[in-house]
This record gives sequence, structure tokens and C-alpha cells, in this order.
Amino acid sequence: MGDIERQSEDESAAAPPVVVRVAGRIADIPAADWDACAAGGGDLAPASTRPPNPFVSHAFLQALEDSGSAGRETGWLPQHLLYEDGDGRLLACMPCYLKSHSQGEYVFDHGWAEAYMRAGGRYYPKLQAAVPFTPVPGPRLLVRGGANPLERQAILLNAGRTLTQEHGVSSLHITFMARDEWRLAGELGYLQRTDQQFHWRNENYDTFDDFLAVLSSRKRKTIKKERRAALEDRVEIEWVSGGDLTEAHWDAFFRFYMDTGARKWGTPYLTRECFSLLGQSMADQLLLVLAKRDGDYIAGALNVIGADTLYGRYWGATETHDFLHFEVCYYQAIDYAIRHRLAWVEAGAQGAHKLARGYLPVETYSAHYIADRGLARAVAGYLARERRAVAYESALLSAESPYRRDRG
Repeated sequence: MGDIERQSEDESAAAPPVVVRVAGRIADIPAADWDACAAGGGDLAPASTRPPNPFVSHAFLQALEDSGSAGRETGWLPQHLLYEDGDGRLLACMPCYLKSHSQGEYVFDHGWAEAYMRAGGRYYPKLQAAVPFTPVPGPRLLVRGGANPLERQAILLNAGRTLTQEHGVSSLHITFMARDEWRLAGELGYLQRTDQQFHWRNENYDTFDDFLAVLSSRKRKTIKKERRAALEDRVEIEWVSGGDLTEAHWDAFFRFYMDTGARKWGTPYLTRECFSLLGQSMADQLLLVLAKRDGDYIAGALNVIGADTLYGRYWGATETHDFLHFEVCYYQAIDYAIRHRLAWVEAGAQGAHKLARGYLPVETYSAHYIADRGLARAVAGYLARERRAVAYESALLSAESPYRRDRG
């Protein structure tokens, strides 16, 4: 995509033009500039302050690319959109990839691809604005603090459509975006899609028992029973973060990750090097919850720590123990969030079984530009029905909340 110069109508002739361009590697973009946009409110706060959403940080995305997890060979060719002023100062950006498949996205469009290809169309390659392999809601239209944030977001959305057309690809998919971005995309003609996840909210609990106290008696007893059962047979839990993380920890965790990945997906997405790079660049934002038995690690979950949210990401185990998955992934995450005064725990995609453990349904959002008008019409009709179904299911699940009805 060639540089596109854009000037607003009220811009004087002397004002520098703005340019939208594509970067083929995030390493070619200064980290401070990218992270200033990811922070949203201007330049980053002091280094001790965690970014609001660590998954759109330069460090996280670069670890995916430098490790070979996200790249041409894996079908994730970086095409990051950059919106700059005439002096080359980054004003806004969007993480974007040219993709040859629909794997690692968690917003499923395989049916659209199959229908379009049966009709003689070519669905792949396509463009994907997302955090690879990571179904975490958050900003996708990253705007540096300053004037006209909506205008800058609109420029990114329009530039994404232009990039789709210039590449001659079928579509652009912006997944797990923020709700306000989703609304703006809809106003600009993108198709709108919803789905749901299950998140836990910290209502100023001081202890895990405070959280249990607001649950119904039956759910409270069930969780206590599950936690006791998980730690039977000499199982212990360990939290490891920051400077305490070592390559030995990553070796152990990668064994768990590979075991789960091989059983669920066939080929795990992240390389071993990726975890080392994450440990080098953002260790203070990582939490490993590890289960140990007789001195050996047998299971673990990787969490990422944001400004107010603990994000549960990857889990694996080499031994089977009743309820150990719930303990390591859900209950330990809640315990950590309470102790560290984090407002939310996000435990990943799907899983209505999380409801009984205190995680409630929330909507997630994606927007889609489809170049072929016939396919776009068909998908639009499908998405209208799907949005109604998601809202209905969310209402039904919310009615099954594990929380006491008298809690106000």
C-alpha cells in the first residue's frame, strides 16, 4: 500500500500532510511511539505503571514476530497500519496481518470462507486486525492522546478498507475490539458481530472468602469442595512473576502448553522462544501459576497482568487431577486479583462452565469489511440473526448467576 496523503478540509496549505502507510515488521516502528498510541491518553506513564492492555503493547507483538510465532511462514504476515503526520510522528496505528487461513482468531469465519469458495470466490488471503492467537478484548484502533481521536480512528478504518482493495483480498476482520470502536466501524459501513466471554468482577473483596460469601450456598459449597479436591495427593500451588521467572520455569510451562495444544488444536501456535522473549521484555506483567507435586511441576497457567485486569491465557498439565484446571486457571486468578486489587479477571474464550465459578457473560465485538457485495449481503443477514441469538443466550446465562439473589 503506497503512502496516502490526507488533509482535513480546514487544514491550511502550510500545515504538514498526514500519511497512512504499512509497516511489514513491528520492529521497524519505535516502541515508544507505538506504546504512546496503545496507552490512549498520551505518552506512557512512568515505567512502573502497567499499560492498560498489554496485548497491544509493542513488546508483546514483537515477541510474537521475533519468535516466528506470527509471520509469513505461519500465515500471519504483518501489515501494521500507521497514521503519521508530515514529520513522521505516529498519531495512530492498528495491528494488522495478511492471513492465508482462519486459524488462531477465535472469531470463526470458516463458514463464510467455504460458502464464498463454493460460489467461485477466493476468500484467502484476507486481512486480520487482531492480536494473534489471543482472544482478549481491547483497543484495536490505537490513537495517541490529542485532538480528534474519533477522526483518527475513522482514518484507520477507512485506510483498512483501502488496504483491502489495494491488496485485492476478500475482506478485513477487526476482532475483539472495544465497543466504542465497534460502534464507529458500524457507522462507517463495517458489518458488526457480537459474541460472549465470561469475566469475573472484583467488588472490593478483601479475601477469597469475601467473594464466596456473595455466592449462593450451593455454589459456595461446590467451590470449596473443588478447591480441596484439586490440592489432594500432595499438590501445591506456586506463583512466579517478574525477576523470579527463569528459563526452567518456561521449560516446564512449555511442556504443559505443548501437551494441551497438541490435544486440542493439533499444532500449538507459540514457539518456545516466544515465552523467553516475553519473559525478557515484560516479566513484570507475567504471572505463572504452577502446580507442583513431590517437587515436580505438573501443571500451569500463564496470566498477563494489565492495569486493572488479570488475563488468563494458556494452560496445560502433564498429570490429571480432579478440578486442578479450575483451581489453577480460575480460583487462583481470582485470589491473585483480590490480593492485588485488580478489578477484573478475563479467563479467555468460551466456556459456560465458568459461570458456576463466578465468571459472568459479557459481550465481545468484531467488525468486518467484505469487498464482494453479494457475500457482504449474505453475511449481514447472518450476523443480524447471530446478534439476537447471542443477546438471548447471554440473558439466559445471566439468569443462572451463581450469586445470591439478595445481594442487591
